[in-house]
Amino acid sequence: MRKVVLTLQEQYKYNIIKKLVETNGNKETARIKLGFKDIRQIYRLINGYKEFGKEFFVHGNRGRKPVHALTKDFKDQIELLYTSKYFDCTYTQFTEYLAERENIFLSVAEVGQILREKYILSPKSRKVTKKNIKKLLNAKKEKAKSKKEIAKLQSQIVALEDAHPRQPRCINFGEEIQTDACIHLWFGKTKTALHAAIDDATGHVVAAYFDTQETLNGYYNIYYQILINYGIPYLFKTDKRTVFEYNKKGTTSDEDNTFTQFAYACNQLGTAISCSSVPEFKPRIERLFEAFQLRLIPELRLANITTIEEANAFLPSFLDKYNSKFALCINNTKSVFEKQPSEQKINLTLAVLSRRIVDTGHSICFKKKHYRTVNSVGTPIYFGKGTKCMVIEAFDKKLYATVEDSIFALEEIPEVQAYSENFDEVLPTEPKKIYIPKMTHPFKRASFEAFAQKQAIKMNQILEEAS
Repeated sequence: MRKVVLTLQEQYKYNIIKKLVETNGNKETARIKLGFKDIRQIYRLINGYKEFGKEFFVHGNRGRKPVHALTKDFKDQIELLYTSKYFDCTYTQFTEYLAERENIFLSVAEVGQILREKYILSPKSRKVTKKNIKKLLNAKKEKAKSKKEIAKLQSQIVALEDAHPRQPRCINFGEEIQTDACIHLWFGKTKTALHAAIDDATGHVVAAYFDTQETLNGYYNIYYQILINYGIPYLFKTDKRTVFEYNKKGTTSDEDNTFTQFAYACNQLGTAISCSSVPEFKPRIERLFEAFQLRLIPELRLANITTIEEANAFLPSFLDKYNSKFALCINNTKSVFEKQPSEQKINLTLAVLSRRIVDTGHSICFKKKHYRTVNSVGTPIYFGKGTKCMVIEAFDKKLYATVEDSIFALEEIPEVQAYSENFDEVLPTEPKKIYIPKMTHPFKRASFEAFAQKQAIKMNQILEEAS
């Protein structure tokens, strides 16, 4: 006769029925103790006890594998897909990719159970999960006998991570935009800088742009996307480094003083800037880069993206997908973005301003090239040596120059003529009219110099406080 082992619940049920049969006790009392609704269940147990004894109380599915259970081969397939193709994804993201790309439909809980059985944790696992798994792996490592098994267990032990502290959100959409750049190996074999901006109230990623480094151009592109898609935000929150409070050592050139350039553009449009080098000052953008390193990198890799141009073209569709899944609905939140400026005004405001002096050849040198000033009909206008001017490089890279209270377009002077007037037949063409913007406030030399002087005083105060 084989030994019958019952669970606590089965043993309790067995003891009640056994006593009931042996003492011919009250069946209604037994029904209440076992929590049955119908007395017929008691009669069924009595008959089973008399016919089969203790063995009758063993559950019928004991030791049987469920028909819907996942096979070992299927679990191995899931493990192989994760370790070879989706190794940098969270459980949730991996589950989504299985449905979208592999036509495998599982729940997040099922995926998590399969991978945890293999000691594969999500990149966003909690500390307690990592601690428990690490304890289990260390115990198995102590019992392991072969060096190969010990090495495998050692490679599976994971480190702990810290998180950024929480803070309350703003009330209004556009009230606070947190922005920063993260230099990382996002795609290909070279590190690039991802500039991003997120709204504090909704968690909506309002802009993103790749550049080779953390640059003024990168933040101008971020600002441009926000202005075009939403309007003028109330406040930018960022750190004190690089583009916002950076003056290149050993130079007095305006275009190198990037904080003045960006701050001047914000000042013209009415956006305030608040800077701090403490990470807790802007935790939402810090967490965003953690999420992007988990979600954006696999997306870029699976899309076979290897260049900055391809990556920037891919970002809008990724942001739409990301915002629809993780951001709050912006339609349910009051917007304090100011009216969207015209694209022409945006183009001329997000400009790099540089002071220059006309040389002996009546030309202006800018970025190692020589230019001459021309009017709206393309006629060159010459100024004497030593004339002070302001070169304006607009967001679309077109060049203008302000001399005194007038503004002109800049035309590059080639080193060699494009054609010969004596030997080449050139058909006469009508001169093209050149667009020259009006001489408005952002282009006034005195206004920019006054603003730059204020920024210099502010930066000196910051340096004194830091020292």
